[in-house]
Amino acid sequence: MLRTIRFDAVLIQAVIAGALSFAHLHDLAEAAGQDGWKAWAYPVSVDLLLVAAWRRMRTLRDAAGATRSAWTWFTVALGASLGANVSTAGLLDLHHIPAWLRILVAGWPALAFLGGTLLVHTPTTDQPVPVTPADTEPEPLPTPETPAVSLDRLTDPAPAIDPAPKPEPKPEQVPEHTAPPPAGPAVPVALLNHARKLTENHQATTGTAMDAATLRARLALPAPMADAIVTQLHLT
Repeated sequence: MLRTIRFDAVLIQAVIAGALSFAHLHDLAEAAGQDGWKAWAYPVSVDLLLVAAWRRMRTLRDAAGATRSAWTWFTVALGASLGANVSTAGLLDLHHIPAWLRILVAGWPALAFLGGTLLVHTPTTDQPVPVTPADTEPEPLPTPETPAVSLDRLTDPAPAIDPAPKPEPKPEQVPEHTAPPPAGPAVPVALLNHARKLTENHQATTGTAMDAATLRARLALPAPMADAIVTQLHLT
C-alpha cells in the first residue's frame, strides 16, 4: 500500500526559517573576515547552542531544577542569530564591518564552547540528604511474658542440685611473638624509583641534596605515603 505524502505547514515553515537564518549567519561571518569553511561553521555553532540550551531547559524543568543557566545561554544564542538576521537586512554595510563586530564574530567560538561545556556538565538535580527527625522516639522493646506457675509446683520438694563440675585447669598459653606492625604503607617500586630520580636530578641541578619537605611537595601524595618514601630514601 502506498503511503500518501502529507505536507506539514509548521515543518515547512521551520525549514525555511532555519535556512534563511543559516544564510544570514554565514553572510555576516564571511563579511567579518571568516572565509571558507569557517563562515559555514558559525551558523552551525549558533544553532547547536540554541538547541542544546532549549533541551537543557526542558530537562531541568522536568526535574524541578533551576533553569537560569540554560535560559542565559539560550538568550545568548538567540541574540546572535537575531542580530545576524537584522544586520544583513540592509542596516549594516557588509563591505565595511566595524571593528567591534569583527571582535564579536572572532570571539564567538570560545563563547559557544564555554556555553556548551557548562550546559553538559551542570548537574540536573542535587542528591537529597536523608534527615533523621529529632523528635522520633525509639520503639519500646517487647516485654517477655512471665509463665504462669501452678500452685502444685510450689508444694513439691525442690529437686536435688548436682554439684557443679570443677573446671579443668587450662594449659598455660605461651604468647606468640607477633611481627611488628609495618612502619607505613607499602610503596610501589615504580613510585620509589620516580622519587629517587627526582632527588638525583635535584642533586645534579642544584648541587645540594633534596630535603624531605621538598620531596613531599614535588610528589603531591598523601602524608603517610610521602613519609614512607622519605623513610626509604633516608631523607631528612
